[in-house]
Amino acid sequence: VPVKIAVGLSGLAMLWVGGFALYKYAGLMIPLLSPSLAYAFGGAVGAVFLGRRERRRKRFIRQAFSRFLSPGVVKQLIDEPNRLSLGGERREVTFIFTDITAFTSLTERLDPAVLLPLLNIYLDGMCRIALDHQGTIDKIVGDAVVAFFGAPADQPNHPALAMACALEMDAFARDFSAEQQAAGIDFGHTRIGVNTGFAVVGNFGGEFFFDYTAHGDTVNTAARLESVNKHLGTTICVSGFTASRCPDTHFRPVGVLVLKGKTEGLQTFEPLSLEAAASANTAAYLEAYELMKNHDPAARQAFANLVEEYPDDKLAAYHDKRLDAGEQGMTIILEAK
Repeated sequence: VPVKIAVGLSGLAMLWVGGFALYKYAGLMIPLLSPSLAYAFGGAVGAVFLGRRERRRKRFIRQAFSRFLSPGVVKQLIDEPNRLSLGGERREVTFIFTDITAFTSLTERLDPAVLLPLLNIYLDGMCRIALDHQGTIDKIVGDAVVAFFGAPADQPNHPALAMACALEMDAFARDFSAEQQAAGIDFGHTRIGVNTGFAVVGNFGGEFFFDYTAHGDTVNTAARLESVNKHLGTTICVSGFTASRCPDTHFRPVGVLVLKGKTEGLQTFEPLSLEAAASANTAAYLEAYELMKNHDPAARQAFANLVEEYPDDKLAAYHDKRLDAGEQGMTIILEAK
């Protein structure tokens, strides 16, 4: 709008300059006041109309997206409305999938009047964390939260943003579950999957309804990583694509997972707190993992000793069980989703 006003004023000035030039050099006197007033009036009406339309556009974007986008991302959409056009663009993004264990059985046991308020509090907490970390809430499906980073706003550090978000979600979910357990409600723990890669992101739908979301193998893999936690005994499973871009987060290797329906393996990791990363448990795990990675027969005994000394290490117990069954190496072929 300011640019259009400046152009209008320039046009008005040119009218007067031209009028004076005609009078000076050709002796022609043309009326300037009436055309100037008409021009100014028309410009003012146009400016008011454009300003009102611009405010409506900004209000629409703010109301439509503020509930699942962070304020900073909403501002960028207001500044760059072309990002809202129907269709998608190929972008690198990082996806987070979360899910509550045994939630279906909980819905069968608990009165909806008790369960639904609890679920709303939980989902509100998880979504607030995603927005606080500049994420985009893709969808809520039952008890599951899906969020992504790197779109619609440009976020070069989206893997690190997503990883920090996942860790805070995990801490919140653990505390929330513990509170419910103390109150006698068997609220399950939350599993989280994180993956980085390219996906087609944008508004998909039609004239009357559209959904800002993403499609592609990157999205499906993040969902699968959330699910494999139940087999591995982990809470958060992160792809190597994400872990390699999070230098401030400590990880330990999980293995090379060949997900069902896939032929290529995916390097995966489990994030650790600073205290856990420096623990004797982690040091022993890394030694045993290195033996397993090299197909060293000593790996079997190393994991057996590890489980005996640290019985709460469920990932170590998983490797101990698979090595005991005759498997070797760090490649894990998963037959179930």
